[in-house]
Amino acid sequence: MAPADPANLPRVSLRAVLWHNRLEAASGTLLLAMALFCPWAFGTTQPWAIWTMNVAGYAVGGLLVLKLGIRRVWRHEPARWGTPAPHAARGLTLGLAGATVLLLGFTLIAALNARAEYHPGSLTLDYRDHLAWLPHSYHRARTWAALFDYVAWAAAFWALRDWLLGMTSAEARAARAGEPPTGAIPRRLKLLLWVLAVNGAVLGVEGVIQRLEGSGKLLFLVQPRVNPEAITQFGPFAYRSNAAQYLNLIWPVTLGFWWWVQQTARRGTTERRRSGWLLVCAIIMAACPIITSSRAGALTGMALLAGAVAILITARRADGLRKLAVLAVFGLALAAGVWLGWNSLNPRLGDLAEGWRTRELMYETARLIARDHPVFGTGPGTFEHMFQLYRQSLDEYWPAQLHNDWLELRLTFGWTGLGLMLAALGAVVAHGLVRGRIAASRRFIWLGWLALAGCLLQARWDFPFRTYSVVMLFLTVCAVLTIVGRAPSRS
Repeated sequence: MAPADPANLPRVSLRAVLWHNRLEAASGTLLLAMALFCPWAFGTTQPWAIWTMNVAGYAVGGLLVLKLGIRRVWRHEPARWGTPAPHAARGLTLGLAGATVLLLGFTLIAALNARAEYHPGSLTLDYRDHLAWLPHSYHRARTWAALFDYVAWAAAFWALRDWLLGMTSAEARAARAGEPPTGAIPRRLKLLLWVLAVNGAVLGVEGVIQRLEGSGKLLFLVQPRVNPEAITQFGPFAYRSNAAQYLNLIWPVTLGFWWWVQQTARRGTTERRRSGWLLVCAIIMAACPIITSSRAGALTGMALLAGAVAILITARRADGLRKLAVLAVFGLALAAGVWLGWNSLNPRLGDLAEGWRTRELMYETARLIARDHPVFGTGPGTFEHMFQLYRQSLDEYWPAQLHNDWLELRLTFGWTGLGLMLAALGAVVAHGLVRGRIAASRRFIWLGWLALAGCLLQARWDFPFRTYSVVMLFLTVCAVLTIVGRAPSRS
């Protein structure tokens, strides 16, 4: 980033600068607190935890609006990474913002233009007049509740992205002096990735201890009504597969972060020595999906391990010691996972075909709903109550989640809403193909893509996108991937 010419800078009041700095500090504190809180609040599956996270999301969104107001009204131009943004990256960001607005608008219209109101007491629908050519919902209350969640997610995503692009005071001083090193990792991004890595590793250790203890109490405190046995849980998550999904999202990014640090930090520096702890965190987290005994989580985790090794050991400019460390991560994570989790996982893998047949029965019913509502779906948040209307008999299982998020999203959003989601995801991935605001290691970007791909794969047989903590982590990884891009000559 070239130093700005002081003669061309607008005159900004000191008060505006100070208020902007305070808002930045408040945003960062709240965003990091959200990252820490989300998994430990029992995966943010209970109403109190969801509302806590929603309020925090609205708060960081409000702080973002205030910061943007200061920048526009008082013409304050804080030091930011990649300013001005590369043209292609700016276009992708605008496209992503457009997709966000359209998805929120889709949900809002579906709630306002509700086709019916569902009555849980009588299990019936009270039909209303609506415009069939607009998105509509068959359960107005559930769609409004979904909208409140989606607004909080969108606010947190854009607030995190904005905060990560801001420079710290030390970085701003270096930028004014023309000294920021090429390829440097921003301090705020480092802090976020360290928080996620350490928090995930601690969660993994706690989950293993809890599994070995065997009481069936989440965090040794609460025994849930659903999945009360220890073998069905892991750590603070009442459903072991959600824990596997969460950790499978973090550890590839942590491994990519370690690789990026190895590229940018000088030999013998404290930063380079400390980065070894990132490998320890990655080993713990990569072993845990196998230990959870989640079939989809374990198989996805092993596929991610193979993919991560292939990505990193093929780097032409990496030294042999770094590649050996990657192989050690693979071997130790696999060995630890098999040692601590194979006895409980192996019998479940033997029942894989039976489990698939059971879920396929649910999928057949769900496909009937999707067939009847192909364009706009039945409305966000309506799956559970619409499913009971299509059951062939009262004896047919009535699930709260379909265990197939791809089909459930198509069922509730239709091809229109699902298309908007895929467009937004495409914009996130495309950021890594162009020159970004922050030049990153290509391997870091690829491992970020790998983490997202693993979650999307698990979504075929499970429900990561119905779990608040997993969604927030997925959006966090997406936010990181939208601020980094390819470096001209680094791997």
